[in-house]
Amino acid sequence: MDIIVENFTKKYGAQRAVDNISFKVKTGEVLGFLGPNGAGKTTTMKAITTFLTPTSGKISLGNFSVLDDPEEVKKHIGYLPENNPLYHDMALIDYLKFVAEIQGIEKSRIKERILDMIHVCGLQAEKHKKIGELSKGYQQRAGLAQALIHDPDVLILDEPTSGLDPNQIVEIRELIKKIGREKTVILSSHILAEVEATCDRIMIINNGKIVADGSSEQLRKRAQGKEIVKVAIEEGKADDIFAALQKLETVETVDFIDKQKNIFEVQSKPEQNSRKAIFKLCVDKKWALTELTPIETKLEDIFRELTMN
Repeated sequence: MDIIVENFTKKYGAQRAVDNISFKVKTGEVLGFLGPNGAGKTTTMKAITTFLTPTSGKISLGNFSVLDDPEEVKKHIGYLPENNPLYHDMALIDYLKFVAEIQGIEKSRIKERILDMIHVCGLQAEKHKKIGELSKGYQQRAGLAQALIHDPDVLILDEPTSGLDPNQIVEIRELIKKIGREKTVILSSHILAEVEATCDRIMIINNGKIVADGSSEQLRKRAQGKEIVKVAIEEGKADDIFAALQKLETVETVDFIDKQKNIFEVQSKPEQNSRKAIFKLCVDKKWALTELTPIETKLEDIFRELTMN
């Protein structure tokens, strides 16, 4: 089931938390939703889940509008908010039974759905414990189980790995990727490496507006514009090499990475490639070129560039 957001705006008084954004998430796609605190991520996710009413614009899941068909929309959504909605005094199985009943699952199917969620979310060893006795990682799994128990078409996850250790993050990440093959998923996170590893597509929002949308590779290409390479040369004096690199026609800037070891960062002019010129320079000067590798723009750098205002 596709998520379609058209010209969505949400105001709080004179402040626009979200300002006229539009996007679509297709079935089987995992969208990473990034942005600094206060950018509008959670507001957008709450509007998709019918928790908030748009000031203007349209949001729909398939053929159902969040404004006109909120009860139908809720049937098709699984939601894991940032604050996991768990009852710590309840046994895990009792909690899942409670959620299943609230979601209107037929009584004859509840036991089957609980067993499915325990299997899918890897809760077999913990199923008889109280939720308060579970580790943070297993509590997040329980939160995912409650979001999935009614087999929704759409999954909205707000900071699903918040507070987890690295091993738990990997486990939850793999679970989300598995779920995402069949469902439409929006995942919000501050952990950029997690988004890159888990999501098919990344969307960055800042000050209520979408500032980037595409795969991590597409975002890198768009952000780079200029080739940056790491150059290591074993022979020759550092200052002589620095000066020679600066004189190359295709080169815009040269910086030292390690002056003692003759390692440099060379940035080419827009739409230029300096690798052949650097190689030829080393041949002509009889310098031993030991490294000539592209420096890939990190997602963190792209995020910082797009949101630092």
